[in-house]
Amino acid sequence: MKSFITMTISCALILATPVYATPVYDTQTQLETQHLLNFIKSTQCQYERNGTLHNGVEALQHIEKKYQYYLDDIHSSEDFIKYSATKSQMSGKKYRVHCPGQAIQDSHAWLKAELEKYRASKTN
Repeated sequence: MKSFITMTISCALILATPVYATPVYDTQTQLETQHLLNFIKSTQCQYERNGTLHNGVEALQHIEKKYQYYLDDIHSSEDFIKYSATKSQMSGKKYRVHCPGQAIQDSHAWLKAELEKYRASKTN
């Protein structure tokens, strides 16, 4: 009886242990996504979310949370941009990027351009 209780408790603990999602996409997408995360973190641009400006580190913290939330839906770098770094799911407002000496642009276009530069650098 004691071993049955021990086994039951062990099974309950295993089932209660959180399982963190792991990416289900290929290595290339993982490398591209990591590059984009680093790009956001190190930018001198300001990331605008719902009218408030954030530096790269602050933007990264928010985007990483969304990235983890949508991980099951992300199968490409474009999906990462779409789900994690394009717009507020609450307000529907697009994220915008304010870079010194440049016109304000939607984050989707900003990240897509960086993704294209990254891909081009890997084929040369």
